[in-house]
Amino acid sequence: MAETIIGIDLGKLKFHVCVLDANGHVERRRAYSRSAVMRFLANTPAATVAMEACPGAHHLARKVANFGHEPLLLPAQYV
Repeated sequence: MAETIIGIDLGKLKFHVCVLDANGHVERRRAYSRSAVMRFLANTPAATVAMEACPGAHHLARKVANFGHEPLLLPAQYV
């Protein structure tokens, strides 16, 4: 399992991203467009990518896995 965790809050126009290091400290917190978050994930070393399990999340999880990350879909009550 990757030590870095990337949390993504999926939205209609913007994706809010928070990157945590192995110690749980916030390294980056930023909003991205859909295309920008794809570029960010493509150029980021392997990590666990956590997001809420919603209809669009399954498509994104497959793309995340193709970039070498480990997708983690969480029920809404835990996000």
